[in-house]
Amino acid sequence: MKRWYYFVIIAVILFVPIYVYATPPLAGSAQAAILMDRDSGRILFAKNADKEMKIASLTKIMTALVAIEQSKLDSIVTVGPNAVGVEGSSIYLKKGEKIPLEHLLYGLMLRSGNDAATAIAEHVGGSVEGFVYLMNQKASFLGLQHTHFTNPHGLDQPNHYSSAKDLAILTSYALKNPVFQQIVKTQVKTIDWPNLDWNQKFYNKNKLLRLYPWADGVKTGFTKQARRTLVTSATKNGIQLIAVTLNDGNDWNDAIDMYNYGFANYKKEVIVKKGQLLAMMGVTNRKNKELYMMAGKSFLYPLTKDEKKKLRIQTVQSTPTETIRTDNQAIGIAKIYLEEQLIGSVPILSAYRDKPTYFQRVEQVLSSVVARVVEP
Repeated sequence: MKRWYYFVIIAVILFVPIYVYATPPLAGSAQAAILMDRDSGRILFAKNADKEMKIASLTKIMTALVAIEQSKLDSIVTVGPNAVGVEGSSIYLKKGEKIPLEHLLYGLMLRSGNDAATAIAEHVGGSVEGFVYLMNQKASFLGLQHTHFTNPHGLDQPNHYSSAKDLAILTSYALKNPVFQQIVKTQVKTIDWPNLDWNQKFYNKNKLLRLYPWADGVKTGFTKQARRTLVTSATKNGIQLIAVTLNDGNDWNDAIDMYNYGFANYKKEVIVKKGQLLAMMGVTNRKNKELYMMAGKSFLYPLTKDEKKKLRIQTVQSTPTETIRTDNQAIGIAKIYLEEQLIGSVPILSAYRDKPTYFQRVEQVLSSVVARVVEP
């Protein structure tokens, strides 16, 4: 080979740039973000998740929840003067209108009506101040440590804030309410509006319901100080995730990236199944049946493939063995660990079973993930 050819190869190696493509960090445009599994509360991704920030209309998640829990959907709301002409997003309520609460909730969550928020607050709480008290009371009940409300709509005010983690916890709780769940996943709602010759039609501002096939909620927000805020949910393969982004100019794409990451890497696993025999207790009754520890309920948890190998269960017996006479007697608790982290627990019940065959015994041993039994 000619010598000049070597010089060409060396020149290419030294001077031609080599591009390395890496996956960008999740929620790169957000000031704060979180991805959480709804059922277990496991955090799959977090960025400044406890930072207290302005949240704009994400406030209305709490407004809707309190209204649904504290009042009846068919109760009639009389629109007062304070609800007319509230700045920002509006469904253009008129003073003296009498509207069912359910109609206003759709206007609140789909069109983000600040006037609807005020009308709802006055109806449910007797006044805006009374309703805000209920909001903060609920926040305390849910253990939201970085949240405080001063209004029901989210317009910028001092001392009105929350965090990405608190919003995920709040949304997880709210999505367990079937009324809330139905409202926030609705793309278009047509309503027979009182005193109108035509139907009122509300289109949901949450574009993710159209952009992402598994999206099923929740709420958008924007103010000059909070900037773009977003809480969404998505369900795929039996797992529902909640994504929150605060002060994020690229919120739609950031939410989708987080969901793709979560669904690709985590699968909801049945770690313990209700009725599963966890351990033999070395006792046989007069009918020649053996006593077992049995799981009183199922426990499911999102895990990666590698994490499935790092599970262990510790059974803690709280009832003396000699006092266990019947099936389904509460006798302890099974603690579930992912490495050294406690991720959950299930009650242990007693279960007398016929003595297993040799092959059944082998199967029990192979399927058991019990680490050890701790007696009282």
